[in-house]
Amino acid sequence: MKKTLSMLIIASASFGFMASSHADTATKTTKAEYDAVKDRADADHKAAKKACDSHSGNAKDICEAEAKVAHTKTVAEAEAAYKGTPKATEKAHKDVADAEYKLAKEKCDDLSGNAKDVCEKEAKATHEAAVADAKAGKKITDAKQDAAKDKRDAEVKAEKEKCDALSGEEKSRCIGAANAKR
Repeated sequence: MKKTLSMLIIASASFGFMASSHADTATKTTKAEYDAVKDRADADHKAAKKACDSHSGNAKDICEAEAKVAHTKTVAEAEAAYKGTPKATEKAHKDVADAEYKLAKEKCDDLSGNAKDVCEKEAKATHEAAVADAKAGKKITDAKQDAAKDKRDAEVKAEKEKCDALSGEEKSRCIGAANAKR
């Protein structure tokens, strides 16, 4: 039950990341901002891994996997915001899903028998769902962009059609104004 709850928490955190990163990619960040976030994430990751040295065995592995998830989320979000493309956002979601999957598998290592098998299957299912959501999110974003382009094209065609009633210089200005709306 505890493992199922943690899987649900991971899945909901992934969904929250996905929703927020789709909104964040509308505002692209600069290269300097991206580099600063990445450098800070690297420093935080190094410190978190050093803190894991006080653990041993699987507890250390879990600690390091948690540090990796935090690092991956930060860097992936920053890269998606910097690139600002649906493909970058999809890659970020997949990277986070992969890191969370590795963490979930590490947590399963403390179990044995059927409980371990169930834990690993739940981790795999959560991972596959997160990857599918990442792909779907990209498709939705692409579809929205295509729809916006189609709408603009239709509006330009309608404006140009209105220009057909004009002639000479007035028609040229009208067509130029319609084309400027693209």
